[in-house]
Amino acid sequence: MILIKRCITFFTLLLVLCSLHCNAQNKFGGVNLSLWKGISTQPCDSSQTTYFNLGIVSKMNQLKGIGLNGFNCFTANSAYGIQVSGLSNIVKGSTKGIQLGGLTNITGENSSGIIGSGIVNITGNSQKGIEMAGLMNIIGNSSKGLLLSGLMNITGSGSSGVAIAGVMNLEGNSTAKGIKIAGLSNIIGNDQTGIALGGLMNITGNNMKGIQMASLINIVGGQADGLQFSGLGNVGVHIRGVQVAGLSNIARSLCGGQVGLLNIAEDVTDGIQVGLVNYSKSSAMAKLGLVNVNPNTHYQLMIFGGNTSKGNVAVRFKNDLFYTILGIGDHYLGLNKKISGSIFYRTGLGFEVCRNLFLSGDIGYQHIETFSNKNENNIPARMYALQARANVEYHFTKKFGIFTSGGYSVTNYYTQSRTFSKKPIVEAGIILF
Repeated sequence: MILIKRCITFFTLLLVLCSLHCNAQNKFGGVNLSLWKGISTQPCDSSQTTYFNLGIVSKMNQLKGIGLNGFNCFTANSAYGIQVSGLSNIVKGSTKGIQLGGLTNITGENSSGIIGSGIVNITGNSQKGIEMAGLMNIIGNSSKGLLLSGLMNITGSGSSGVAIAGVMNLEGNSTAKGIKIAGLSNIIGNDQTGIALGGLMNITGNNMKGIQMASLINIVGGQADGLQFSGLGNVGVHIRGVQVAGLSNIARSLCGGQVGLLNIAEDVTDGIQVGLVNYSKSSAMAKLGLVNVNPNTHYQLMIFGGNTSKGNVAVRFKNDLFYTILGIGDHYLGLNKKISGSIFYRTGLGFEVCRNLFLSGDIGYQHIETFSNKNENNIPARMYALQARANVEYHFTKKFGIFTSGGYSVTNYYTQSRTFSKKPIVEAGIILF
């Protein structure tokens, strides 16, 4: 009851003060006590400067000091100091200092300092300092400092500093410098310099210098100098650095490295590809993978038999010097046993010693499934073999040849540190295409 009486007394006094007319140029000594728009100790005209503002809803010309309002405050010019409102602060000009609004802060021109709101902060031109919003920060031009939002940070032009958003950081048409962290994605319209960490993706419209890391994909529309790291894939036009992906890396031109299951690079000046399948237009590029392909790769079908797997079909990916072979075979345990199967991979090098006569050598790995033979005479369910071969082949035409191979094979248990068998390799077959 006492508190209510005091509030009534305060507002009665406030109304009396608001009704007073003062002839001084800066009315009421720069103190603006306001109940509502137009009900205040200071009028909102260009001759007035407010040093202290207290009210429910205030409208003033310029603030240099402290403004405290229950609902909102509108400043026709600029605000320097501290503004706190239960709902919103709106400044037509620039702000310097601290702005805190329950819902929103809106600055028509430039802002510098600390700005915080429950929903959104909007700055028409540039921002320097710290902006924190429950949902969104929107900067019309450039940003320098720290942006924190639960949903999104939007900057129309360049930015430098740190931007952290629960969902997305969106940059406009200039260079983004610093650190961008988003739960979903970082989208930069032009250049990026620094670090971009996206929960799903990072997209840079032009050039990137630094690091991109995402669980899904990184995309650079221009030149990327640095590191791209993603769970699924990386895409870049000109890569001068390293791409690392769980699935695939794609580059138009590459000077650096690609590490992934599938690596594709068209024009390569220098670098290395490491993956299951590597493709580049340059046959001189270093490739470490199961299958290495370039436009000059010769695809050949091999059909052969021997004393290891009795019947085999394979595809050979043959380049100028190096080649890889992927194939399948059957009856590894012998024709007197039930059917057993295998898949194998071999890599090696070969060269032409005279017209149509080739020599080659390779090493390989063979996985063996024994199927119904398991547990008979200590035969396990599966084994592996390490093999080495020397090969001689002769081509009657460009699409038909014959070959014979000799080598050695060691077959081991997967589950035991001992050898199942050792034996020489003797094979012969035909080459098509």
